[in-house]
Amino acid sequence: MKILHSKQSGDGEVRELGPYQIESLVSPTEEGALTAYRVRIEPEQRTNESYHKIAEECYYVIEGSGLAVLDDQEYRLEVGDFLRLPPGTRHRFETGEAALVMLDLHCPGSRPDRDVYFTDEAPEGFTDLG
Repeated sequence: MKILHSKQSGDGEVRELGPYQIESLVSPTEEGALTAYRVRIEPEQRTNESYHKIAEECYYVIEGSGLAVLDDQEYRLEVGDFLRLPPGTRHRFETGEAALVMLDLHCPGSRPDRDVYFTDEAPEGFTDLG
Protein backbone atom coordinates (compact mmCIF):
# COMPACT_ATOMS: atom_id res chain seq x y z
CA MET A 1 0.00 0.00 0.00
CA LYS A 2 1.25 3.49 -0.81
CA ILE A 3 0.34 7.05 0.13
CA LEU A 4 -2.61 8.31 -1.88
CA HIS A 5 -3.24 11.99 -2.59
CA SER A 6 -6.18 12.59 -4.87
CA LYS A 7 -7.70 15.92 -5.90
CA GLN A 8 -10.46 14.12 -7.82
CA SER A 9 -12.30 10.88 -7.16
CA GLY A 10 -10.29 7.69 -7.04
CA ASP A 11 -11.86 6.23 -10.17
CA GLY A 12 -13.31 9.38 -11.75
CA GLU A 13 -16.84 8.05 -11.52
CA VAL A 14 -19.98 9.16 -9.68
CA ARG A 15 -22.53 6.36 -9.51
CA GLU A 16 -26.25 6.89 -9.12
CA LEU A 17 -27.54 4.18 -6.81
CA GLY A 18 -31.13 4.84 -5.86
CA PRO A 19 -31.25 8.21 -4.08
CA TYR A 20 -27.46 8.14 -3.59
CA GLN A 21 -24.76 9.71 -5.71
CA ILE A 22 -21.63 7.85 -4.66
CA GLU A 23 -18.16 9.02 -5.66
CA SER A 24 -15.38 6.58 -4.81
CA LEU A 25 -12.34 8.40 -3.39
CA VAL A 26 -10.18 5.25 -3.31
CA SER A 27 -10.26 3.12 -6.43
CA PRO A 28 -10.49 -0.67 -6.11
CA THR A 29 -6.88 -0.95 -7.31
CA GLU A 30 -5.71 1.45 -4.54
CA GLU A 31 -7.92 -0.06 -1.82
CA GLY A 32 -6.18 -1.15 1.36
CA ALA A 33 -7.93 -1.68 4.69
CA LEU A 34 -10.66 0.88 4.00
CA THR A 35 -12.88 2.42 1.36
CA ALA A 36 -13.82 6.09 1.17
CA TYR A 37 -16.68 7.81 -0.63
CA ARG A 38 -18.26 11.21 -1.07
CA VAL A 39 -22.00 10.53 -0.75
CA ARG A 40 -24.69 12.99 -1.87
CA ILE A 41 -28.40 12.59 -1.20
CA GLU A 42 -30.59 15.12 -3.01
CA PRO A 43 -33.34 17.13 -1.21
CA GLU A 44 -36.61 15.44 -0.23
CA GLN A 45 -35.20 11.90 -0.42
CA ARG A 46 -35.26 8.86 1.85
CA THR A 47 -32.75 6.03 1.46
CA ASN A 48 -33.51 2.35 1.94
CA GLU A 49 -32.38 0.86 5.24
CA SER A 50 -29.12 -1.07 4.96
CA TYR A 51 -26.35 -2.53 7.11
CA HIS A 52 -22.91 -4.10 6.83
CA LYS A 53 -22.08 -7.47 8.39
CA ILE A 54 -18.32 -6.88 8.48
CA ALA A 55 -17.49 -3.20 8.01
CA GLU A 56 -17.51 -0.47 10.61
CA GLU A 57 -18.77 2.70 8.93
CA CYS A 58 -18.09 6.37 9.67
CA TYR A 59 -19.84 9.40 8.21
CA TYR A 60 -18.76 13.04 8.41
CA VAL A 61 -21.22 15.70 7.22
CA ILE A 62 -19.51 18.15 4.87
CA GLU A 63 -22.53 19.95 3.41
CA GLY A 64 -26.25 20.33 4.07
CA SER A 65 -28.42 18.72 6.70
CA GLY A 66 -30.68 15.75 7.18
CA LEU A 67 -31.74 12.94 9.44
CA ALA A 68 -29.97 9.66 10.15
CA VAL A 69 -32.06 6.77 11.47
CA LEU A 70 -29.73 4.28 13.17
CA ASP A 71 -31.31 1.13 14.62
CA ASP A 72 -34.64 3.03 14.71
CA GLN A 73 -33.17 6.01 16.63
CA GLU A 74 -33.21 9.42 14.91
CA TYR A 75 -30.23 11.79 14.79
CA ARG A 76 -30.42 15.29 13.25
CA LEU A 77 -27.38 15.94 11.05
CA GLU A 78 -25.63 19.23 10.33
CA VAL A 79 -22.26 20.23 8.89
CA GLY A 80 -19.47 18.93 11.13
CA ASP A 81 -21.45 16.03 12.63
CA PHE A 82 -19.74 12.64 12.85
CA LEU A 83 -21.33 9.18 13.03
CA ARG A 84 -19.64 5.89 13.87
CA LEU A 85 -21.66 2.76 13.07
CA PRO A 86 -20.51 -0.63 14.35
CA PRO A 87 -21.05 -3.61 12.02
CA GLY A 88 -24.71 -4.62 11.92
CA THR A 89 -26.08 -1.11 12.56
CA ARG A 90 -29.20 -0.62 10.44
CA HIS A 91 -29.12 2.83 8.87
CA ARG A 92 -30.96 5.10 6.48
CA PHE A 93 -31.04 8.83 5.75
CA GLU A 94 -33.69 11.44 5.02
CA THR A 95 -33.24 14.90 3.57
CA GLY A 96 -35.48 17.95 3.72
CA GLU A 97 -35.07 21.09 1.65
CA ALA A 98 -31.28 20.74 1.42
CA ALA A 99 -29.09 18.03 -0.04
CA LEU A 100 -26.86 16.07 2.35
CA VAL A 101 -23.20 15.49 1.45
CA MET A 102 -21.04 13.24 3.62
CA LEU A 103 -17.62 11.63 3.69
CA ASP A 104 -18.29 7.89 4.14
CA LEU A 105 -15.53 5.53 5.35
CA HIS A 106 -15.70 1.73 5.75
CA CYS A 107 -13.16 -0.46 7.53
CA PRO A 108 -12.59 -3.07 6.34
CA GLY A 109 -13.52 -1.80 2.92
CA SER A 110 -17.02 -2.16 1.54
CA ARG A 111 -18.25 -1.54 -1.99
CA PRO A 112 -21.83 -1.37 -3.35
CA ASP A 113 -21.43 -5.01 -4.47
CA ARG A 114 -19.64 -6.19 -1.29
CA ASP A 115 -20.92 -6.25 2.32
CA VAL A 116 -24.02 -4.12 1.68
CA TYR A 117 -27.33 -5.66 2.80
CA PHE A 118 -30.82 -4.16 2.68
CA THR A 119 -33.60 -4.93 5.15
CA ASP A 120 -36.14 -4.53 2.35
CA GLU A 121 -35.66 -4.06 -1.38
CA ALA A 122 -32.35 -2.85 -2.73
CA PRO A 123 -32.70 0.52 -4.48
CA GLU A 124 -32.34 0.85 -8.23
CA GLY A 125 -28.72 0.40 -9.28
CA PHE A 126 -27.70 -1.86 -6.40
CA THR A 127 -29.64 -4.78 -7.89
CA ASP A 128 -27.59 -4.51 -11.10
CA LEU A 129 -24.28 -5.10 -9.28
CA GLY A 130 -22.45 -8.37 -8.78
